Amino acid sequence: AAGRLAVQWGHRYFAELDAADRSTFRTLKHIEAETLAETIRPFAGPLRVEKYIASFNEYLARPTLFEEVREVLARLRVPVCIVSNADDRELQAALSHHGLHFDWVVSSESARSYKPQPGIFAAALELTGWSPDRVIHVGDSLHSDVGGAHGVGLKAAWVNRSIRISDIGSKQPDFTWSDLRPLVELTCGR
Repeated sequence: AAGRLAVQWGHRYFAELDAADRSTFRTLKHIEAETLAETIRPFAGPLRVEKYIASFNEYLARPTLFEEVREVLARLRVPVCIVSNADDRELQAALSHHGLHFDWVVSSESARSYKPQPGIFAAALELTGWSPDRVIHVGDSLHSDVGGAHGVGLKAAWVNRSIRISDIGSKQPDFTWSDLRPLVELTCGR
């Protein structure tokens, strides 16, 4: 039942992200609270979700890193731009918590756009000065990452980890990996 509820919340959540772009932009914190309350209402009636959202955002500010992340980042010899569907506070806190530093960071809040909307990718391309034909976007969502990247002419690698509950996407990635390690060989030729 909890897994089914999580998938229902995910569908509402992603529908709101897809609709929020530039003039209709709202932070993730607001979208999370609104969509969670809507999802739970048929089962439990009106419920104040603020404490659940606060806990969720604290988790987002201190997420667990997958075991290969530090190894891959240490071996990459190309510049990296993080493009994240995250509010500034949680994204900066997560990076700080793990001591991670990147050449560029673009949050949905700073771009006022969520993946798969083109605005967030355009903000990253403008910030970096990169040409789309020289970029590969790596992410874990067929919908947000692969669909969004392809929508602006980027190649996309899908990290298909076995722990993912559900993905609303159907786009076909250029590469499919079970973790980030193939990125090193692709970008560094090793």
